[in-house]
Amino acid sequence: MPAPEEPANSATASSNGIFQPIGQVASQLAPTANGTNGANANGTNGTNGAAHTTDQGDEKVVDEIESLCMNCHENGTTRMLLTSIPYFREVILMSFSCDKCGFSNSEIQSAGTIQPRGSSYLLRLTEMADFERQVVKSDTAVVKFIELDLEVPAGRGQLTNVEGLLTTILDDLALGQDARREQAPQVYSRIDEIIQKGRAMLAGEAFPFRLSVDDPAGNSWITPNMRDGIGKWEKHEYARTPEQNEALGLAANAGATDPGSAGGGGAPGDDDDDDIIPDQVYEFPATCPGCMHPCTTKMKMVDIPHFKAVVLMSTVCADCGYRSNDVKTGGAVPAQGRRIALRVESAEDLARDILKSESCALECPELSLQVNPGTLGGRFTTVEGLLTQVRDDLHSQIFQAAGGGEGGGDDSLPAEDRARWSAFFADLDAAIRGDKKFTVVLTDPLAASYVQKAVDPDQDDPQITAEDYDRTDQEEEDLGLRDMKVEGYAEAAPSGVPET
Repeated sequence: MPAPEEPANSATASSNGIFQPIGQVASQLAPTANGTNGANANGTNGTNGAAHTTDQGDEKVVDEIESLCMNCHENGTTRMLLTSIPYFREVILMSFSCDKCGFSNSEIQSAGTIQPRGSSYLLRLTEMADFERQVVKSDTAVVKFIELDLEVPAGRGQLTNVEGLLTTILDDLALGQDARREQAPQVYSRIDEIIQKGRAMLAGEAFPFRLSVDDPAGNSWITPNMRDGIGKWEKHEYARTPEQNEALGLAANAGATDPGSAGGGGAPGDDDDDDIIPDQVYEFPATCPGCMHPCTTKMKMVDIPHFKAVVLMSTVCADCGYRSNDVKTGGAVPAQGRRIALRVESAEDLARDILKSESCALECPELSLQVNPGTLGGRFTTVEGLLTQVRDDLHSQIFQAAGGGEGGGDDSLPAEDRARWSAFFADLDAAIRGDKKFTVVLTDPLAASYVQKAVDPDQDDPQITAEDYDRTDQEEEDLGLRDMKVEGYAEAAPSGVPET
């Protein structure tokens, strides 16, 4: 939803030409045959918003504002550029410089839109090329280098890459080390250890290591690469907590229902002890994560034949238009995970029902497609519907910029990457139309995913291959199963405490 202080949304701003891609702005300043810098022959500006003409006829692409220098308390200059970042959205770039004392500063701010859900990104760096990944760190994001045991709290926004982000952090830590050596030797030695390890990371001597960016406002970003495999780049969206909403300045929900009355979660007249009836729709009050207004969440339990019962949940906000749907599976945790492979050979196979749980990873080798667990959440749909959602989500993230479309708005995308992405989406569209054969592989450590058979339930479908496998230690750790004790836990109760 738009932030309370911003009356206009980013789509309107983009349509007015205010947020233009940097490449388009730079092209206006390129020297032309008549010796002017991007201006028309009559000395006027040919575009709206990003560039304007001064009294002397020189075209300016940034706004300059006289500002107070917080270092020497003299007047300096703040420059602002409104632009859009491919892969991301509209932002405001700002830099300050003071001619009196030489102090300078720069930062990036979102163009006023707080996303309906928070987002977190995890990048596993394995080679020097990963340092070139672009990073957008908003002023509400928390950055962590996990192997360094280093966390940077929310603060100044930055537009940089992984190398620049880590270099800036290490340089900031190095400030004041001489004083710490004398005043706090233990703190000095610990910080020096972090700095030395960080320098080794920058030199490529400590691969692999992980970078995490967690932003409750959803306005941060780490650039993906289509060659990333499962576990290399991950994005997760989550509902903000009331404390995070308060920190972002979102209004509290004054009309929320008393928490004690929201526990029933059923139709009128139902008791808390009543069992959930299959195929009956239940409604219970909720709070929209986008605008914090009251809304309604609908829940329905559906029994999938020859599989298990699942819970379908849907939330729609009438105030801001926020929509979400999810699938939750229940039951005991199986001893092994399950891997299901479906060969899609015809248009009829695209209509098969498919359940992808939240813990399931999706892979299509022929389409060079890999989706990490948790990226799409739980989905109960068809093969065609699942691929369509993947296509729409990826396309909006890769080519989302002012001007839209693959041909415009992606000016900073190298020609080789643009051609590779275009070929990828062409193959994906052909698969969705049924013109290309491919294989869908679902790897679920909780064995909670399902693909509909095209034969009788007691027969083997020749196009489906299913196998059970032993979960890896990392999967056990991610699912919290290694710390779960389901047998003999009563024996660990302290003496004198009654067992229940």
